[in-house]
Amino acid sequence: MSRIDCNKEMTSYHANKVTLPKSEQDEMRDRRDNGRTRLKNGLNKEGHALPRESSSQGSYAMRTMVQDDDCDYDIDDGVYFEKDDLKAADGTYLTAKDARARVRKALKDNRLTYDAQIKTNCVRQKYPAGYHIDIPVYRIISPKDIFWYVLVEYELASGEEWIKSDARAVTKWYNDAIGRELKTGETDYSQTRRVTKLTKKFARSRTAWKGQTTSGICISKLVVDHIKTVAGRDDDALRDTWKAIKARLDITLQIDHPVLQGKKLAEGDDEGVRFFSDCLAGALKKLEVLDEPGCTCEKALKAWDSVFNTGYFSGQLNTSQAAAKSLLQPAVAATGLTFPSKPIMPNKSSGFA
Repeated sequence: MSRIDCNKEMTSYHANKVTLPKSEQDEMRDRRDNGRTRLKNGLNKEGHALPRESSSQGSYAMRTMVQDDDCDYDIDDGVYFEKDDLKAADGTYLTAKDARARVRKALKDNRLTYDAQIKTNCVRQKYPAGYHIDIPVYRIISPKDIFWYVLVEYELASGEEWIKSDARAVTKWYNDAIGRELKTGETDYSQTRRVTKLTKKFARSRTAWKGQTTSGICISKLVVDHIKTVAGRDDDALRDTWKAIKARLDITLQIDHPVLQGKKLAEGDDEGVRFFSDCLAGALKKLEVLDEPGCTCEKALKAWDSVFNTGYFSGQLNTSQAAAKSLLQPAVAATGLTFPSKPIMPNKSSGFA
């Protein structure tokens, strides 16, 4: 455990510079809901069947989105169609690419600045504010009775193929990990989520890093696998977790998919994971000052500033010092007042009003 306690400053940084403000959360949720309405209206206009359901996925659903100065946010909002509802006019099933094309066409709206784009695994709707909504297209395979339960399978329109996938399982995996932390009896049971968000914030703390570092789901998987909780010390939990992750990445850069057995989030030569590992090495080097006998609170906070590319931590120290200085200012006597040299009896017949 670090001798210098920076938990208060780390908690404040997470609350004010990492967690999305409610106003931004509300705006993105409104955009998401408007997109769902626009899709339904577009499909109705073309006489196509509507999706059976829509479901938010990824960091938005896992509540691990972090603030970005460029508003570079993405919301994953999957649409799920019955397989028989994704057919062409001649009755043949739509290809994966044609299914995404149908969704893209339905989203067309001349009032929008950008038209939706067909991507490999989704349809992307960009907004001028900087963020975008990714809409993965799924089809629901007819349920099969397997003994005492019903098996429902989902296929994602990916590239030219339909592949078995359901991102909601990843959300469930992450939330289950948070639940396991709660079951251990830790008072601060959401520390894993905070460490996830702080790590994602660090990974994108420089503009030049954004296009080079690994994905949010890779970071989430690494944090869940190697979390080192420390009750009441988010600063230590973060640093200890980073040490554990770096030790793991020094052995292999490969990251397994959290729910699909045999599938990888990253292969052993993944450049994004390698870049992230190098960034962690640099951060841990900067934080070695915390272990020095002569380390002061000021030095520790400056080290965290350097890690996150901010001035927030040192700013907290300055604020605390200013407040303390204000409390220590001597009282100033009011001018023009004199004080009696002996007690004065009140000129009243009874008690005070």
